[in-house]
Amino acid sequence: MMTIAFVVNGRPVVLETDPLRRLIDVLREDLGLTGVKEGCGEGECGACSVLIDERPALACIVAVGAVEGRHVVTIEGYQERDLFRKVASAFGETGALQCGFCTPGMIIAAGALIDACPDPDEETVREALSGNLCRCTGYNRIVQAVMRASRETKETSSR
Repeated sequence: MMTIAFVVNGRPVVLETDPLRRLIDVLREDLGLTGVKEGCGEGECGACSVLIDERPALACIVAVGAVEGRHVVTIEGYQERDLFRKVASAFGETGALQCGFCTPGMIIAAGALIDACPDPDEETVREALSGNLCRCTGYNRIVQAVMRASRETKETSSR
């Protein structure tokens, strides 16, 4: 057991826990942040995507001890951002949602892409989302949604 302090969605967290526990388990079980989904549990599907110090990471393959002193953002915290509203709206408007299981991870990955590359081309979007699997929609509508959110973000920032 070890005391681990980090920030989740802007709030400080201090836990006495095994530093080798998976971050996803701490987020879901200890902190009740169930927007983080467990798909494969092996870092292959992206359903558990979070931001660690503003960079996308897979919570199922990160030990909680690795986030000591760092900032973690889950989909619950990401919902407070303007970019979330644009990306989520674009997903809805393009029909990029079906079961919704992959959606939190997709939105985190899409937002991280738009933050890093405000005007991505389609190939860049496909590459950025390649670590996030969706078994319902295929990827065309998801890619369209990210392109749409990117355009809207660019238009808003140029006003």
